[in-house]
Amino acid sequence: MSLPSPVHATRLLAALAMAALPLLSGCGIGSMFTKKDTSAEPVAGDVKQAVKQEKLFGILPIYRPDIQQGNFVSKEQVAQLKVGMTPDQVRFLLGTPLLNDAFHAERWDYPFLLKRGDGTLTSSHVVVHLKERRVSGFDGAELPDEKEYLRLIAAPKP
Repeated sequence: MSLPSPVHATRLLAALAMAALPLLSGCGIGSMFTKKDTSAEPVAGDVKQAVKQEKLFGILPIYRPDIQQGNFVSKEQVAQLKVGMTPDQVRFLLGTPLLNDAFHAERWDYPFLLKRGDGTLTSSHVVVHLKERRVSGFDGAELPDEKEYLRLIAAPKP
């Protein structure tokens, strides 16, 4: 039996490495190569913010795009929300609810989540309760004002 040529051996090793790459990144084995730094930062009101940074081999930062989900609801918007408003008025003020449960049609949820590439996680949640097609109450009124919220979500990256 003859040994493979150096070109064939190189191609074989490259093919094996390419085949093993998804296994390393998809399983817990991939976490061996990343180091996670987690720290919490207090934020006013019902807004929660946490910082989680991952580095490849504990040195190189990993690129992650910013991901924004949900409705941006500020203190000024919640201050305009009044008991007795119609669903159309609420939709005009806060937007379409992100969560509209068929089993709880009288409850509209407005969650907000911004996961920045540097690991900063900002989240809030506003709930509007309806009764007989009118607002009967709402939760999540302890939100920062628009300037503070924009500072949290649009702050320049370090």
